[in-house]
Amino acid sequence: MNLTRWEPFRDLATLSERMNHLFSDPLIRLAPTEAVGGWLPPVDIMEEGDRVVLRAEIPGVSRDDIDVSVENGTLTLRGEKKQEQQVDTENPYRLERFYGSFSRSFVLPTRIDAEHIKATYRDGVLEAVLPKAEEARPKKIKVQAAVEEAGTPPQAKHIRAAS
Repeated sequence: MNLTRWEPFRDLATLSERMNHLFSDPLIRLAPTEAVGGWLPPVDIMEEGDRVVLRAEIPGVSRDDIDVSVENGTLTLRGEKKQEQQVDTENPYRLERFYGSFSRSFVLPTRIDAEHIKATYRDGVLEAVLPKAEEARPKKIKVQAAVEEAGTPPQAKHIRAAS
């Protein structure tokens, strides 16, 4: 019988390496959303001049199964990705694609003109263009020369920017 020396720090390093590998695996990062019964499509939201643009990757979802809505400054994206066929085999090699319903909500960074929102869906990418409301758009204010009366300097005016 061989005696093996116990080295607790080596075991700790091995455990640390395994934990790092666990958290670096992209499939593991997606697993918690699948565990609660849904999936989350990746989304980009950008402010482009007088509008806010949302782009979401939703491949394999029918246009009729996507719902985009805006209420009280919150944009909500809902839909459902249906499974093409049931997997009847007992030993599949890999099942990585997610199916089921999804829902994502985003607080918008500015006021939106909800009457003029346009959404298009092409090649698995949903694009929603949300124009800013007129009061949320930046306005340029022309600075005019002050009228000077004889012998009196113009009064300084302080203008506070609205937040």
